[in-house]
This record gives sequence, C-alpha cells and structure tokens, in this order.
Amino acid sequence: MREAEIKRRTSETEIELRLNLDGDGSSKVDTGVPFLDHMLELFSKHGLFNLELTADGDLEIDAHHTVEDIGICLGRAINKSIGDKAGIKRYGTEYVPMDEALVSVSLDLSGRSYLAYGLELKRDRVGEFDTELVVEFMRAVVQNGGLNLHLRQLAGENTHHIIEAAFKAFGRALCEAVEEDKRITGVMSTKDKLE
Repeated sequence: MREAEIKRRTSETEIELRLNLDGDGSSKVDTGVPFLDHMLELFSKHGLFNLELTADGDLEIDAHHTVEDIGICLGRAINKSIGDKAGIKRYGTEYVPMDEALVSVSLDLSGRSYLAYGLELKRDRVGEFDTELVVEFMRAVVQNGGLNLHLRQLAGENTHHIIEAAFKAFGRALCEAVEEDKRITGVMSTKDKLE
C-alpha cells in the first residue's frame, strides 16, 4: 500500500493527515475551513485517493496558517507515499470543465519544486474563504512534495467554479502521474534518478 501519515504541530496549527494513493476516493476531512474541506474532498474523490485529515488552527486570526500548513502536510504525504518513484508514470495532465470554467493541470513528480500558477480569480472571497489562499496552498504542496505543477485557467468567470475545477484537475493529474506501469523499469528518467 502506498500511503503516508503526516503529523505537524506548531504554535499556530496541529494537523494529522493520512493519504493512501491506492484508494477508492473516500475522505474524512475536518479542517475548520469548510470551503477547503470541500475542495480536498473533491481532490480525493477525483484522484481516487483515500484522505483522512484533521486540523486545528488559529482560525480566530484567519485561515492562512491552517491552509498553508495543510498544504505542507499534503505535499509531504504525496512525496512519502510514492517512495522511490519506481514504476510510476511520473507525469499527469488533466483538463476539467466546471460549467463555464475550464482548468488544466500538468504535473511532473520530478523531485524539483516549481509552481506555475495561472488562475485569475475575480472575487476575493468564496463564502468565508479568502481566495488568495489557493496559491498559498498549491505553493506549499509543490514545495514539500517535490512537484512541478502548472495550473492554468483556460476559461471561467465564477470563482467557485474555477477553484473547484482546479482541485479536481489536480487530483486527476496526480492520479495519472502515480499510476504504476509494468513496462517501466526503475524510474521514468534516463538519469535513473528523480530528485
């Protein structure tokens, strides 16, 4: 089983996260940030990952520390659960429509962190969620997971639709990248190493 458990405790947050890459898309998420809960449930469902997550953060200040630290934990869990990356496809690309919105994610489990962020969110908030935290979350995942992630908005007006399409596309692209292929010997690199 390709899975990882990450625990992180700081003066600002306390997080426990369990990720299983070979799941069925079930999740149990309680972060104290309802919109993020919904997005992570979508990520899990569309990536066919099992995700268990609890977070207790300083939400009386705002959601920034909680969202960023969850991204740190998810990135670490992705990196840990894929192990030495032997036999996996490494790359994944998905386009996800959500009504008028269309978002693409292309990623590489290269071990080299890079985020190319291309969402154009017209609203500062979706409900109580601060939309500038989307880039902070993705940056934390990328930096701690060793991912090269290109996130592009190709169409869209509704901020909720755009973010939702992004999380679904991220889950689906990651699912493709971690898929095992019996034809692959070692890692998918002529350097025989991904780091």
